[in-house]
Amino acid sequence: MMAVIYGALASSACIDCLASALMGGDSNSKSHGDRIMALKVSKVDVWAADIEDKAGSVASKLDALADAGVNLQFAIARRTPEKPGHGVVFVTPVKGAKRIKAAREAGFSKTDSLHSVCVEGSDKLGRVSVLTKRCADAGINLRGVSAAALGRKCVIHLAFDTADDATNAMSKLRKK
Repeated sequence: MMAVIYGALASSACIDCLASALMGGDSNSKSHGDRIMALKVSKVDVWAADIEDKAGSVASKLDALADAGVNLQFAIARRTPEKPGHGVVFVTPVKGAKRIKAAREAGFSKTDSLHSVCVEGSDKLGRVSVLTKRCADAGINLRGVSAAALGRKCVIHLAFDTADDATNAMSKLRKK
């Protein structure tokens, strides 16, 4: 079963409660820190493309990537409230000259303003809460959070405004 939360400022408590409920856990537990195990923490380049807010727009963009052999690990799309009738799709990773060329031809570009860190590990109650608190305690502002749990594993993408914030967050996110 999978739980996915989208939003620029998604509540980590909501993500934790939803993921825990879907996994059959106790969403009322307050002791999260002692449940964190080794994590894989890595920077990821995020690619984005503008889309029309209509049926098939996301599929068209993703088809172009699939046709070029891009094996996506993460994709998220949303409307852009500041530009009615339009949206944006974000993907990662896009690697290799042929795949990068195809992504550019499909309207994707590597973002310079969005810096993302991917955290992978076992799915544990409170995981997102602990990680977002580590960033907060270090004075690092989060631009966005997306998280998913599948079986006993989870993946969390944390977005930052600057490359320095992403780099600084990585050391905080790795600590046990």
